[in-house]
Amino acid sequence: MEIIRKEYRLLAKRLKEKRLFIQALIGPRQVGKTTLVNQLMKREPLLFFYASADEQIAVQKTWISQIWDSARIKLKNSRKKQLILIIDEIQKVPDWSTSVKKEWDEDTRWGVNIKVILLGSSSLLINKGLSESLAGRFEVIHLKHWSYPEIRSAFDVSPEQFVWFGGYPGSYNLIKNEKRWKEYVRSSLIETTVAKDILHLSRVDKPALLRNLFELGSSYSGQILSYTKMLGQLQDAGNTVTLAHYLKLLDEAWLLTGLEKFTSQHFRQRASSPKFQVYNTALQSAIRNEYFNEIRLKPDEWGRLVESAIGAHLINHSRASGFKVLYWRKVNLEVDFILRRGSKSIAIEVESGRKVIKKGIEHFQKEFKPDKILLVGSTGIPWQEFLEINPVELF
Repeated sequence: MEIIRKEYRLLAKRLKEKRLFIQALIGPRQVGKTTLVNQLMKREPLLFFYASADEQIAVQKTWISQIWDSARIKLKNSRKKQLILIIDEIQKVPDWSTSVKKEWDEDTRWGVNIKVILLGSSSLLINKGLSESLAGRFEVIHLKHWSYPEIRSAFDVSPEQFVWFGGYPGSYNLIKNEKRWKEYVRSSLIETTVAKDILHLSRVDKPALLRNLFELGSSYSGQILSYTKMLGQLQDAGNTVTLAHYLKLLDEAWLLTGLEKFTSQHFRQRASSPKFQVYNTALQSAIRNEYFNEIRLKPDEWGRLVESAIGAHLINHSRASGFKVLYWRKVNLEVDFILRRGSKSIAIEVESGRKVIKKGIEHFQKEFKPDKILLVGSTGIPWQEFLEINPVELF
């Protein structure tokens, strides 16, 4: 069964517009960026030219100019009025944004109608290049981890299976053999992302520390941990600045983030202890010792996984829809998630079975007066149903 994601329809619509553009399709590894453009090339009656930097042993700075010239020749020799140039794994090309700007400006000057789609899995490097060199010339489409409705449509799995096995479509043919599934996620997804998108493309003086931070954060997904406590649990941890930098790299690679604390004072928000949150629950399941049937017999542990799945659902949509996901804590009072978009805020408490409804919501409501309060769980919106909601529709 071929799944057509909503991003396909948006990209196909853009291709049919008359204006020139550079479209940047950014997202984590193994969620279907290349599959999406393959669907485009197969379904749309347009002239395409595809090239991938991932196929090159050592990509040189001049590589973009070479493939761009080939695209120009293909367009000239055809009867088409425009060509769609697709460059995959763009972040692997040295100083790629300068080269793209040079070729794009040359086409604009001479009236060559080439539209460009850039694909990349390192948000940090892609966004930096777009903002510094290509301002006003591009539009970004975020291709997030697969949601539960998408996974269910493709593989007919239950919400409980999705909480454990997560949103990597390529891993679902292995779920009947969980040992192989765990090995696949650890080696082909986690290690590949760390090695290719972080260590290879960013300066990391302590690779072992970055990997240990990822494992620690994944194990504590859904929980708040101060940088001081992190230093105590990690060997050769350096200082809090190093940990904060490494956490940012993990965040930009769509692996692990640290939610900030909600506060009316922005500088205090930035300095708060992070609440760890994985982008895909497969990342935390794969590094655990238990298997699916075992974890379902541990209500407290299962409750934490459900809360983590809700958090992953929220942060994936936040990257694509432009709202922030935060948490709130005051002494022993806490609200699991605060969504903020402009001046609007929504407080969400997850009642996953491992805890009773806390008084945090009541205190948060009195102090900050959010626009909406939601309880997700047995006495509110069932968590299974919440995973089917696009959070941006809550505003």
